[in-house]
Amino acid sequence: MPQNEHIELHRKRYGYRLDYFEKKRKKEAREPRRRSEMARKLIGLKGKLYAKKRHAEKVQMKKTINQHEEKGTRRKVEEAPKGAVPAYLLDREQTARAKVLSNSIKQKRKEKAGKWEVPLPKVRPIAEDEMFKVLTTGKRQKKSWKRMVTKATFVGPDFVRKPPKYERFIRPSGLRFTKAHVTHPELKATFMLDILGVKKNPNGGTYTNLGVLTKGTVVEVNVSELGLVTPAGKVVWGKYAQITNSPELDGCVNAVLLV
Repeated sequence: MPQNEHIELHRKRYGYRLDYFEKKRKKEAREPRRRSEMARKLIGLKGKLYAKKRHAEKVQMKKTINQHEEKGTRRKVEEAPKGAVPAYLLDREQTARAKVLSNSIKQKRKEKAGKWEVPLPKVRPIAEDEMFKVLTTGKRQKKSWKRMVTKATFVGPDFVRKPPKYERFIRPSGLRFTKAHVTHPELKATFMLDILGVKKNPNGGTYTNLGVLTKGTVVEVNVSELGLVTPAGKVVWGKYAQITNSPELDGCVNAVLLV
């Protein structure tokens, strides 16, 4: 039996205490009071950080409530007839424009939250042993705090390595990629585009920060060559794409554009 699982095992065998759920409910009910008391008592840097965290949570909660309210007040806008339009129907066009604007805002919110409709919604999780190779260092090779990334990675054009003595994660130059073969799902055409950055790796934030490119990773690519424009008429420079292959095995990055 693994360590620290004795409580779960005991619950499986004998169930919960009779007052467990009641105590849990009461604890959750006391939580807002405890948090407000904590906010009053904390001073200095801790108080500032805590206040900032609570403010971010409240903002997110208000946004969620507003989104739910928007769902209820959505109305279908009928197209105005062509030709002469009466004065009381002149605001129809503005309503349609507002709808386009709200759609673009919602799209930005989705991108910020890291939620997209992706071609590969589920991918195989990669273990740390598979992702990193342990490197031993020191005079007698007894220190083992360094790791070499065994998967394909992306680093920016202005990337500079740390001094070898202090570098914890080593990204081999032979496994670094700067371009991707991106397929546009509507045009059914593939383009070789520059990678601008790694937006989200499904295996965790550590791999996202390291720029590891695995199957299912969402990357930002430079689509200025494709000539895509927004509803407002502005040129789109960067767009997200999901990697559909294993770059370290194929020697190239294949991705599908998220439209």
